[in-house]
Amino acid sequence: MHPRSRRLTIALPILTLALAACGATPAPTGTIGATPSPTPAATDATASDPAVNPSASGAPMSQTNTEWGTIWDGVPAGFPRYPGSTAADDATGEPVSDVYAIPTGDPARIAADLQTAMETATYSTEGLSGPFEDGSYVLDSVGEGGCQIQTRVAPQGSLILVTVLYGADCPAT
Repeated sequence: MHPRSRRLTIALPILTLALAACGATPAPTGTIGATPSPTPAATDATASDPAVNPSASGAPMSQTNTEWGTIWDGVPAGFPRYPGSTAADDATGEPVSDVYAIPTGDPARIAADLQTAMETATYSTEGLSGPFEDGSYVLDSVGEGGCQIQTRVAPQGSLILVTVLYGADCPAT
């Protein structure tokens, strides 16, 4: 087993217990209209928490080179985030701009809701791909000045893990 897979296998049950202990409630199931639509992070209480969103502290963010390209090590305040999500910084060993977990839901619906939220936040959709073999979806978005963003929505056990790569050509604030 790959070390990263082992860490994820260990981290997911712990994250599930932490979500339960925090009183996180699962997203409603049933009709499409019952799933809450994502709202910009500015309305999410965690968006202004520097522990969850490094750019909220006002400190300049750094950048990291990845196989995908150079990314910011955080997303700006107000960046769209799915409601009811919880920061999951230890859920991946790969460099990402943001990573959070959603207690339950349909990855296809979550990806579509995030696409709508990104478009509302003035990012255009370049493509929404999936489902892939692992059940994940990838949303590629673009903004002004060559700004590229990739959002991956992937089922991980009983959770949905969302990772964001926020390109270095995007504004830091």
